[in-house]
Amino acid sequence: MSDISEWIKNEVTANDVVLFMKGQPQFPQCGFSSVVVQILDYLQVTYASHNVLESDELRQGVKDFSSWPTVPQLYVKGELVGGCDILKEMFEAGELRQLFEDKGISVAA
Repeated sequence: MSDISEWIKNEVTANDVVLFMKGQPQFPQCGFSSVVVQILDYLQVTYASHNVLESDELRQGVKDFSSWPTVPQLYVKGELVGGCDILKEMFEAGELRQLFEDKGISVAA
């Protein structure tokens, strides 16, 4: 396992919720990342985030780590939940809130 894979594995196990995105939560640099940030902010979920645009190694590493070809990627309790489309569908169906609650992660009422 490469150093970047080890680092990613450490991040997703050390933090309950981790978002790999383009840009920062305060300044997303793609529409898909922006949508995911809006959903997480609406639910008032605390999460760690990492800007994949800062490093080609991280951008490719996160795709290799998850075998998922796109960014953003959201991890909850060490497991990949998905990208923008999946998260948006889960949010609209109430499933994302339920997932966070089931995993013991606090969400807005």
